[in-house]
Amino acid sequence: MKVIIAENEEQLNQVMNIRKTVFVEEQNVPPELEIDEYENTSTHFLCYSDDQKPIGAGRFREVDGVGKIERICVLPEARKMGAGKVIMETIIEYAKKQGYKKVKLNAQTHAIPFYEKLGFTVVSEEFMDAGIPHRTMEKQLT
Repeated sequence: MKVIIAENEEQLNQVMNIRKTVFVEEQNVPPELEIDEYENTSTHFLCYSDDQKPIGAGRFREVDGVGKIERICVLPEARKMGAGKVIMETIIEYAKKQGYKKVKLNAQTHAIPFYEKLGFTVVSEEFMDAGIPHRTMEKQLT
């Protein structure tokens, strides 16, 4: 498995197709909430399987001086193979290289144990986003 920064139109289309499959089709997030005003100012990550198929995605941007990890998703057929962990580790490493001291994310509540294994801590009460319960989590980068 490898994760790259999506840099061309084909790679960005693959990112958007994965997000559409997971968030819009599977989780019923309205398309107008999934694709937002931050697409052009975010760094998009694309995960390929060992046989070079696009299987996962994520995005990174700065919010109030903190690195924010968003839109982490893996296609249903590629789950439980470690792709989510590889995507997260790649984005965290990218954040460190960019000089960020902290990263945060809004985790769907069912995914909190996954992020806790990566060193994130819950820092908010539960809230709804696109009809799905979430909690904000943070990780110090040292």
